[in-house]
Amino acid sequence: MSDAQKDYAPESGWVDGTDHFLPVRVYYEDTDFTGVVYHASYLKFMERGRSESLRATGTTHQDLLDGDQALAFAIRRMDLVFTAPARIDDALMVRTRFLVAKGARLQAEQTVSCQGQELTRAKVELACIDLAGRPRRIPKAVLAKMMPFLCTQMT
Repeated sequence: MSDAQKDYAPESGWVDGTDHFLPVRVYYEDTDFTGVVYHASYLKFMERGRSESLRATGTTHQDLLDGDQALAFAIRRMDLVFTAPARIDDALMVRTRFLVAKGARLQAEQTVSCQGQELTRAKVELACIDLAGRPRRIPKAVLAKMMPFLCTQMT
């Protein structure tokens, strides 16, 4: 294995202020038979955006599982608005912004755009849960890492 291969890491995007940006490419598997992005594919793009945003704060999903109590974030509610279609081979940008973290809840907003045109917008409410599915407060160590990335500083 070459040194370049050892250092390889998948694209994780970048942070600008409180916004995280993740570029994604539309592949054949993301589309319906007409070459238009299938609506559920946007959910996958947004999930990747939230995961990489969390990673940008210094916390990973594995960190949550390996903590004092195994935890995870689960979608509690998601409101989506589709305004324009993406097509096969489009280069998309997923923007994720964490708004508020309070108790067991984390609120976020996300957009998917193509060449500056918003295609999809989502308001997302996540719940921090244990492996039995019960809500649990977001751990203080995770909150401390997230604070600089929150638009509203509530805990």
